[in-house]
Amino acid sequence: MAQSVKLADDIMKIVRRESELQSRSIAGQIAHWVRIGRAIEKSGNFDHARITAALAGDLETTNLTDEEKDVWLDSFVEKMTQPGPDEDAFFARRQQLGLGIGLDAAGNLVREKATRKA
Repeated sequence: MAQSVKLADDIMKIVRRESELQSRSIAGQIAHWVRIGRAIEKSGNFDHARITAALAGDLETTNLTDEEKDVWLDSFVEKMTQPGPDEDAFFARRQQLGLGIGLDAAGNLVREKATRKA
């Protein structure tokens, strides 16, 4: 029985691009990656708990296998592109104050006017 699953827009963008490159349907690409991921986890060369520990800073990445390092690097890069709660709070406060809140595509400072509550 088919099931619907919600995936983030950024994940779907990757799936769409890869499915086109590999001449697969979107569902076929996701199923392909699920089979690969499952096989890797069962291979014995890959321990997701070790990768999680390395991402948390509890395990040196030099102690990971090559396969684990590949997955760690992908996860690390993904985490680095996502703002943390402190960053979100920092930029929300700057937005409230009408200060620069980021850069546009040309590298110019983006400002937003302060929203004043009556």
